[in-house]
Order: sequence, then structure tokens, then C-alpha cells
Amino acid sequence: MDALGLGPFLIGWLELAVRWFHVIAGIAWIGSSFYFIALDFSLKKRDGLPDQAYGEAWQVHGGGFYHMVKYLVAPARMPDELTWFKWESYATWFSGFALLVLVYYFNASLYLIDPNVVILSPVMAITYSLIGLASGWLVYDLLCRSPLGSSVWGLGLGGFVGLVGASYGYTLLFSGRGAMMQMGALIGTIMAANVFMVIIPGQTRVVADLIAGRRPDPGIGARAKQRSLHNNYLTLPVVFIMIANHYPMMFANRLNWAILAVVLIMGALIRHFFNTRHQGQPSPWWTLGASGAGAIVIVFLSWQGSNLAQLEQRAASFPPVEAQALAHAVIETRCVVCHAAQPVWADLSGPPKGTRFDDPTLIESHRQKIADWAVATHAMPPGNVTDISDEERVILANWLRNSKVEGVMP
Repeated sequence: MDALGLGPFLIGWLELAVRWFHVIAGIAWIGSSFYFIALDFSLKKRDGLPDQAYGEAWQVHGGGFYHMVKYLVAPARMPDELTWFKWESYATWFSGFALLVLVYYFNASLYLIDPNVVILSPVMAITYSLIGLASGWLVYDLLCRSPLGSSVWGLGLGGFVGLVGASYGYTLLFSGRGAMMQMGALIGTIMAANVFMVIIPGQTRVVADLIAGRRPDPGIGARAKQRSLHNNYLTLPVVFIMIANHYPMMFANRLNWAILAVVLIMGALIRHFFNTRHQGQPSPWWTLGASGAGAIVIVFLSWQGSNLAQLEQRAASFPPVEAQALAHAVIETRCVVCHAAQPVWADLSGPPKGTRFDDPTLIESHRQKIADWAVATHAMPPGNVTDISDEERVILANWLRNSKVEGVMP
């Protein structure tokens, strides 16, 4: 069975199961977060509300009507049954961390480390990653508890600068893919820790005070709402990072940290648009226009951060003679070790994403993939484990240039 790659086969299924669970838990968490922020902003005050009530909202769904009433601190008496929203966030974080371990820690030399950035051992890279997650949360939490935490704009700007600074710092330590995923893990850790370390303990304290007959501290609810709102604004950038992992022009890019900075702004603008509408205020349509402009900036940054301009200039000096033969030789030397019907590389039960280069016809049919992953970016080979040189990438660029691959070389 080992010859057939049973171990990698089972690990692949384990990754799929954990990834599926992570997506399901994430949908549940994001859904509840979006819903409760929308509900909170839609609450209206009126005469006749119960004591301690802040506002109410009427909603219709599933053939019935719902009457929601929010108590800013707590009701005078605890209900017999109380639903807690916490397991969604916990399940999302634990499954996400499990994926980080399975994909990036177990394969640190492939996905987390890039010798062209810093030569690290897998143990060192994993240690730095864990330290980054813990220290990132601590810095964020200290910011929120500092005098800056009382200023919405001040805290927002401080948090933004901190995240962009961390993103840039990770590009000096990890591979492009590893740096991008590290930021996703960091933001996800901040969001989950907000629930586990601030929101739920605060609500638990309120419940305990009510049972003991004490008046709950109104500051607890204010802190919980602040952290919940932060989670709401950070959700879209996290989803972007999850998707960007599949697009090398995003993560395998010298300016991936700048791209993420723009995404953070875009995510905040999009959430501001919907949150404003939920409050019943005039729709800030300018936020959608600004987000569209941000998308254009991202495309520009991904182009500027790629290798296309430099490779085009160098490839133009290569004669087209034997361009295909030279390129095929590079691919057979540097790529077929993994991208073959029976990969030579350990821990692979089959070619990644079913892409094979062990036949000249297959190489020609995958020119666009080669252009995106090995020429326009250095996403492949991951961690440059097969030691492909810059000159060999120029050979591939010359072949693609003469093959006129659309969107890669003019």
C-alpha cells in the first residue's frame, strides 16, 4: 500500500475534511456576525419598551414574524433559556489552525519557507509563525485597552497600520504564500480571541451579576460591541486571503503586502456601506465607487509586483530558435518531479491539481498555468525546492513569448 501512496492519499482526504469543516464553521460565524450587526443597527427606540430595553426590531422570515428587543446591559431577570453564540467562532479557529498545521507546518519547506527570502529550518519557521500569532493578538488587545481605544478613528488607523506592518514584516520572513496565509491566521486569531477573551467572558460576568443580584457594569457591553464591530469589519479581508491562496498574482507577488493593505480598506468600505443602510441612513454609494477604484489599484499592484516587465525585456533578447525544446527541458528537469502520473517527490500520491507535464502535449496544453505560476510569479516550484534558476525562468518566458500566451507576454 505504501507504494501506492496510501499515507499521502489519507492525508489529502484529511485536509479536505478539515477544509470543508472550516468553511462550514466560517459560514456559520460570518452569518451570525453579519446578522447581529445588521440587527443591532436596525434597532429603533419607542415608548413603551420594557425597562432597560435599548430598542426593538420587527422582522419577517420563513412565513412568520419576529419581534427582537435588545437590552443594553441586561434584563431585570434572566430568562429560563439563553442561546450563546460562541461555538461558531471557536470551531472556525480550531479548524483553521488545524489546516495551518496540516498544510503549512507539515510542509513548511514547501509552503512556508522561501530560501530566497530567508533560510530557515522548518522548526524555526513554525516557531516564528506561532510567535507572530500570539504577539499580534497581544498588541491588538493592548491597543484596544489603551487610551487610543476610546477613539474610533484613532484605533482604526492604529490597527490598520499594525496589520500592514505585520504583513510587510512577514514578507521578509516567509514565502509569499506563507506570508499571506500567516496574515489570514493572524486576523482570524484576533477575531476568535475577541470572542473567547473579551465578548464571552464579559457576557458571562453579566449573567453572574444578574444571578447574584448585582448591577452589571455597562462598560462590559460597550467593550463587547467594539470587538464585535471589529470582527465585522475584518471578515471580508479574511475571506479574500482564503481565496487569494489560489491565485499566484496575489500571494506570489513582491507587493502582496500592499495588495492586502488595499483589501483591508475595501473590506471596511463595503461593510460601512451595508452597516449604514442597516441603520436606515442614506446609502453611502461613494464607498462602492471607492472599492471599485481599490480593485483597479490591486490589479495595478499585482502587475507592478510581478516579474513580467523584467522577464519580457530579457526574453526579447533570446532567439526564438529551439525555444520550445529548451523550455521543455527546463520543465522536465524542474517540474516533472511532482507533475507526473507517478510523482517522484515524497508525500505526493498524484500530480498536484491533476496537472501533468510528463508528456510534451500536456506541457503545451498547460502553457497558461506555467505562465501564471512559474513565470509571471515564482509560486512554482513552491519554496523553489527544485532550484529553478532565473535564467531558466527567462527560457520559459522566451518560449511563452514566442508561443504568444495571451495575457502573459506581449
